[in-house]
Amino acid sequence: MKTAVVFYSMSGNVRQTAEKIAENLSADLIEIKPEKTYPDKGFKKFFWGGKSAVTGEKPVLLPYEFDSGKYDAVIFGSPVWASTFAPPLRTFIEENRDNLKNKSISVFMCMSGSGGEKAIAKLKALLNIESFENELVLIDHKDKPSEENEERINSFCSYLE
Repeated sequence: MKTAVVFYSMSGNVRQTAEKIAENLSADLIEIKPEKTYPDKGFKKFFWGGKSAVTGEKPVLLPYEFDSGKYDAVIFGSPVWASTFAPPLRTFIEENRDNLKNKSISVFMCMSGSGGEKAIAKLKALLNIESFENELVLIDHKDKPSEENEERINSFCSYLE
């Protein structure tokens, strides 16, 4: 089974986790980025990111390669913004909705505070699915590494092998 890890990362937490998951599963990494970047510091970071997430914005993405026919499984990765997933993921899903049908779909979220479970529920609703194959929520994985988080990533991957 071939897997794609589709992710958006602003500060590197999601990227680091995506890379570990892709390495463990021999999966392809597909990083999605908006044409217009979000502010990444201070009040503007939280205001614009949160507003964009809550209002359901769909930013235009830089070109990416996703050949859905190559993959049986897709793992989505996103930071949690205002208890939801980052807007670039919404754009990707809308652009590839038909191509995601009949795929095994899993998700991981990285956050500093709370809202991971709510973000996962909102992503399920957008995808119109009952459940994910597997779910993972990590808190400050990059900035506060821990053996517990490493074990959780390994367990997430083992379940999907």
